[in-house]
Amino acid sequence: MASKKSECVKVVVRCRPLSEKEIREGNERIMEMDVPRGCIRITNPKSRHGEQPREFTYDAIYDWNSRQTDLYEETFRITVDSVLEGYNGTIFAYGQTGTGKTFTMEGVRNDPELCGVIPNSFDHIFKHIARSHDKQFLVRASYLEIYLEEIRDLLSKDQKKRLDLKERPDTGIYVKDLSSFVTKSVKEIEHVMNVGNQNRSVGRTNMNEHSSRSHAIFIITVECSEVRDDGENHIRVGKLNMVDLAGSERQSKTGSEGELFQQAVKINLSLSALGNVIHALVDGKSTHIPYRDSKLTRLLQDSLGGNTKTVMVATVGPADYNYEETLTTLRYANRAKDIKNKPRINEDPKDALLREFQEEIARLKSRLTQKGKKRTRRRGHRGDPGEGNGGEFDEEDEDTSGLALKEQSAQIEREKQELLHNENLVAEERDKLVTELQQKQELLQKKQEARDTMASKIQAMESKLLVGGKTVVDHTTEQERKVEAMKLELAEQKIREREIRQQLDEKEVDTVEVKETFSNLQQEVDAKTRKLKKLYALLQAQKDEITDLQEEHQRQGEELEETQTELIKTLKLKQLILDSFVPPDEKAKVFDRAYYDEDEEEWKMKLLARPDSGPVMMKRPVSAVGNRRPVSEYARMAAVLGGNPRYKTENVLLVELDMPNRTTRDYEGPTVAPRVQAALDAALQDEEELAIDARFIQDHGYAYA
Repeated sequence: MASKKSECVKVVVRCRPLSEKEIREGNERIMEMDVPRGCIRITNPKSRHGEQPREFTYDAIYDWNSRQTDLYEETFRITVDSVLEGYNGTIFAYGQTGTGKTFTMEGVRNDPELCGVIPNSFDHIFKHIARSHDKQFLVRASYLEIYLEEIRDLLSKDQKKRLDLKERPDTGIYVKDLSSFVTKSVKEIEHVMNVGNQNRSVGRTNMNEHSSRSHAIFIITVECSEVRDDGENHIRVGKLNMVDLAGSERQSKTGSEGELFQQAVKINLSLSALGNVIHALVDGKSTHIPYRDSKLTRLLQDSLGGNTKTVMVATVGPADYNYEETLTTLRYANRAKDIKNKPRINEDPKDALLREFQEEIARLKSRLTQKGKKRTRRRGHRGDPGEGNGGEFDEEDEDTSGLALKEQSAQIEREKQELLHNENLVAEERDKLVTELQQKQELLQKKQEARDTMASKIQAMESKLLVGGKTVVDHTTEQERKVEAMKLELAEQKIREREIRQQLDEKEVDTVEVKETFSNLQQEVDAKTRKLKKLYALLQAQKDEITDLQEEHQRQGEELEETQTELIKTLKLKQLILDSFVPPDEKAKVFDRAYYDEDEEEWKMKLLARPDSGPVMMKRPVSAVGNRRPVSEYARMAAVLGGNPRYKTENVLLVELDMPNRTTRDYEGPTVAPRVQAALDAALQDEEELAIDARFIQDHGYAYA
């Protein structure tokens, strides 16, 4: 049964410890985390007198002492279990750059204690498959990134190829031509992730040596097939999206320039679009949700307000110099708590790959069985083998089962040996019969090879389907299942305790006021005074919140102005290059042909052939076999005999470059007076060219002509 009940996005916050650099520079921790209550208090290091700390409450919080395993068991295991039941699930990490998003999602490889969400989910999924019974599973993995608002397939050989987003009424948003690999074990799916990580875009900034410069999404699709009480085969498909968002950053802190700056602009724009979507979903007044403002929000459309169970983990830093970014992240996460999704089980979808595998296997087995049911018939003998006639078989009705093929091959070999040892037959007749037997034997070998090929194909397809309960001992499986159930029950109990504590905190004030009685006027005055102070503190906190929001809005405006200034500089540089080096005629042609495609959200060039000019020839006519274009007999003969090279190609047009008008001139040196030029020539004359007249040689000098 599909669940029709709506549920809110689950939001957890994780705080990393102070880094060595922050400790060395004397930065202080400004966060207090009450883990049992799920409450965070953050103090402004530049707070004014009497300013209260900001307080936020979430579904769960994890401080700097938290472990990766605790985070997965208490928060993410429930989501992965839902995916195995046929729901869609999304886990995404959001936060400032350098706060541990990639560590939370991926962790440290080959270390069980430091493995992140993605490796732990691999273990979880394949252990569940091994412990299940009477079910078939198909697990597929895909890996993509959004770099500079372009979708790239991290598992493709061509990393520069851009992929397009498409939408179907039955499946929703999907990426066209995204590669998907069937995996049968944890090792195989880890290899897929490692290959994708090698192709991911990273860069170095002042805040993070290995900063992610793109949004990465690892997608696991789990298809499960089981036969229910009605005797029919039902398929459920769950999809798990694990999203590692690039960190929000400020150019003043990261020091990004050039290409890194362009990447930061695109990252911040997509994260701003994500924030606008969250605000529109929570606001309740917005009639339009701006999913199309970025590729990221388009891909996460089902995860935000759609058919998905979503968990958001917000990562923050505790240092005082990151107060503004940390406060922005906490507000961002606080708004996301109010998003409501409507998840449902995806049962018997039309595009289930598992069903295609099962149908193909059944078809191949049917073909193999039909061939195996045919029986061999002997037509008869014109005598026994010793009298010169071998057995004849009906080739249209031969048995191609494995045992029958071996028997027929052995029988043909026996008859062949008998013919060779029969001296009563004429040599010519014996050779003829032996040749016929050899032909029959070759035919049987071909049939055996075809049968083996089909059987290996069935085995290869069945090996991609994982059948539960066949790889572990039943007793161990049962014990591990009980341990997992206890862990799940413990995690749910912690969640219920946290919710009860939060509800008690909310009702505590009202309960005290209802039960409070006064014996005299002074006690009533004191109680009212305390209540007034508390209300005044709340009022002051709201005023401080308004002031902070105004300052944040102003700061964001200044950052946008800086970004706009940098983009204008880049635009002016490109415009200068265009004006200086591109001929005006060519530029006008490009402007005339360019148009913006609203559906694909990109600029395109119109075709040179006009649609209204009549039918357009899609390909050239073929005049002879082997030629792509019409070729005369003379040209064909000239190409064979050699000679003029023009006949060596199939070009029908001579294409020359359309050269622009010259915008420069030859260099001309400055004009020099004749006397000055003569003096320069004499001074620069080589010694070999000097003429010496011996008649003018004096006692102490020389005379040069």
